[in-house]
Amino acid sequence: MRNDKEIALGLRRDGLSYYEISKKIGVPKSTLSGWFSRIDWSVELKMKLTKQAFEKSYPALRAMREANSLRWRKWRESAQKEAEFQFSSLSNNPLFIAGVMIYWGEGDKIPKNPIRVSNTDPKMLAIFRRFLINVCGVPSDRIKASLIIYPDLSDEICRDFWATQTGISSTQFYKTQTIQGKHKTKRSPYGICVVQTSTRQLKEKILVWIEKFAYTL
Repeated sequence: MRNDKEIALGLRRDGLSYYEISKKIGVPKSTLSGWFSRIDWSVELKMKLTKQAFEKSYPALRAMREANSLRWRKWRESAQKEAEFQFSSLSNNPLFIAGVMIYWGEGDKIPKNPIRVSNTDPKMLAIFRRFLINVCGVPSDRIKASLIIYPDLSDEICRDFWATQTGISSTQFYKTQTIQGKHKTKRSPYGICVVQTSTRQLKEKILVWIEKFAYTL
């Protein structure tokens, strides 16, 4: 009758990894970890094998990072060139101008973040939604909203109000955030509404359009 632990120890002394030992003798890696975790030479071997594995994989990981970086840079450049091309044909469209100006003033400018505009004015957010749909071609079901309200406001009443005013279905609202301000009474009767959509390419375009307006107005 074989002694799996002794066999495992012998294989470990030969420099085999947990995976290799488990594959050879059919003992789970969790069991091997229990057997070897308090053996100093095994701990040192684990560190050595980990270092070797890292050194072996590092060039491939670096090449992958560089390839991803190049691909992302080309993708951004493509979106930016398309935005440059579209600007001349869109720059006289009042809805295009309004949407870009709203985003310039109220939108999130960090490229990696979603397209996101926050405001207490329902008319402004309704116009921005129309800009996303009619100018940018964003499907209406991809436009989401969320609310920031004070404790004395009703989530249901506020949600119904913003859904009616913006045209965004109440089913497309994320969970409401309730905050405590300096004053316990409401500052806005319906809170703050955040309209957003996750379209990275469009985010790049909007940022280019803002820059174009900045240098042409």
